[in-house]
Amino acid sequence: MSKSKKNKLPFVYQPIGFVLSWASGAVASLAFKQAWKAIRHEDDAPTALDEDRRLRDILLAAAIQGAIFAVVRSAVDRTGAKAIARSTGVWPVAEDKDDEEDRAAKGGKRGRR
Repeated sequence: MSKSKKNKLPFVYQPIGFVLSWASGAVASLAFKQAWKAIRHEDDAPTALDEDRRLRDILLAAAIQGAIFAVVRSAVDRTGAKAIARSTGVWPVAEDKDDEEDRAAKGGKRGRR
C-alpha cells in the first residue's frame, strides 16, 4: 500500500471513530446503570455532589463506572480498528517514524493485533 494512503487513513477513520466512541459511551452508560442496580439495588447511582450520600458510595460508583467505560471503549475501539484493517489492509492509526525505525533496526515485524 502506498505511503500516502497510509497517512490519509487516520483522517478518514476519525468520523468512524467518533461514531464508535459515541456508541460505546451509550452502551457503557446502560451497562453501568444495570451494574449499579445489581450491586446496590438502587435505580440511581450517587454523583459527586450528592449531599446525602457517603463518600464511600460515591467513590465506589465512580470506580465501577470508570472501569465499565474503559472496558467498553477499548472493546469498541479495537473492534472498529480491526474491521478497518480487514477492509483496507492498513491499521487505522499512523505509526510513529521512531517506532518504525526501531522495528526495522531490530529486524522485527509488526506485532499481532
